[in-house]
Amino acid sequence: MTSATTTAVTPFGPVRGLDRATTAVFKGIRYATSDRFEQPVLVEGWDGELDATTYRAQCFQTPGVMERTLGGSTLEMSEDCLFLNIYTPACDDALRPVLFWIHGGAFVNGSGATPWYDGSSLATRANVVVVTINYRLGAFGYLGDLNLGAHDQIAALRWVHEAIASFGGDPDNVTVFGESAGGSAVVSLLAAPSANGLFHRAWAMSPSIAQLRNAERGEQTEAQFLAAAGVSSREQAAALSPEAMLAAQNELLRDVGAGFSGFSPTSGTDLIPLSIRTAAAANPTPLVLGTTRDEMQLFTTFNPELASLDDAGVERFFSNRFGNSAAQAITRYREHRPGATPALLASALQTDETFRVPAWRLAEARDAMGSQTWMYWFTWASTAFGGALGSCHAMDIPFAFHNLHRKGVDQFTGDGTDRVAVADSFADALTTFAREGVAPWPTYDLATRPTLRVDTETIVAHDPEQPVRELWSHI
Repeated sequence: MTSATTTAVTPFGPVRGLDRATTAVFKGIRYATSDRFEQPVLVEGWDGELDATTYRAQCFQTPGVMERTLGGSTLEMSEDCLFLNIYTPACDDALRPVLFWIHGGAFVNGSGATPWYDGSSLATRANVVVVTINYRLGAFGYLGDLNLGAHDQIAALRWVHEAIASFGGDPDNVTVFGESAGGSAVVSLLAAPSANGLFHRAWAMSPSIAQLRNAERGEQTEAQFLAAAGVSSREQAAALSPEAMLAAQNELLRDVGAGFSGFSPTSGTDLIPLSIRTAAAANPTPLVLGTTRDEMQLFTTFNPELASLDDAGVERFFSNRFGNSAAQAITRYREHRPGATPALLASALQTDETFRVPAWRLAEARDAMGSQTWMYWFTWASTAFGGALGSCHAMDIPFAFHNLHRKGVDQFTGDGTDRVAVADSFADALTTFAREGVAPWPTYDLATRPTLRVDTETIVAHDPEQPVRELWSHI
């Protein structure tokens, strides 16, 4: 059976997409071209009608746990990967809010075509336009000080600014949102002067802010990559096969400490001249920041080393972070995680250290600068795997997209009926923010620290887990 199609007439030429009755979907639209280690060049147009009925290639990568968990794309890999996808209720002149999604994957994995990122449900439910993009990853996108992945994101935003009105979207009301590395990319765009005016609100889900680095760190990791690749210069690396590039990249990533910031947005560069955290704090663009309660349980639940951790191991673990205050820290964490095993206590500490504390500190810095900020805390816990995942990293993605029906979601979240109310409230909060530029709960301030706690009952909590937060205030 032939799928129904629809056509949008854009400044770049006509585009043929899929007509799904309640939404029109345009897949694999090229927004730019690029050569290795070169900045993207925005497309000027195309001859004839562009076929946008199938997804196009994703960036070269080695799929990770997140991609397998999220039903990652099985599309071909190519360095020619700068494509975007659009989900819209109609190609008319309605000027709907635009939600521009930047996928996660530690800046080394992922694709805008991942099934969980299908924007049809959000577009239909809230009368918005959703855009998902590919950008260059790993050594292809973030070698040294190049920031090419960030340049790609800005090029995609420029394309959206030029063309999204042809798809029923408002170029003057664009919300960038993303999760994990995508959330961190959102933060980095707040620090990039050339992105100013291309988006108007920002929503960062579990941003991996600790990955963001300076030019010195970028130079160090480039040297590590070149050594792993067996070459002595960026020019020689430009001649490597994509497979050799990936092999060297994977060698660097084996060192967990080095790998975490091996490839990521870099400050002290032409694109991002100032500290990313400082510049993002000063940017007055309205920002929502959020984390999940049990981020690290996605990565630690099935880790045999942590599974065997005992009380003595927990004491050593906490001592590494809190020194002489370790006993007090363990007591406070036990109070807020009653019945937690040693492994879960260690995971809770890692969750806060890696995600929650950096988010708190960015929110605090923005409050000091008078930049409007809202915080949420996603605490709804999965029932899958006997509840072992809790409210882990990426748990909020299918709720934000209102995609509980997508393949594999119930294997991650469980299939409880209470999920629907959580998805309703969370997706509605996101799209209300996109539409109005104001989140539907109080802004964050240091006096009361209002935080939207997203759960079966979604409420505004003031300074949730204050004793835990105070532990980190001196670290």
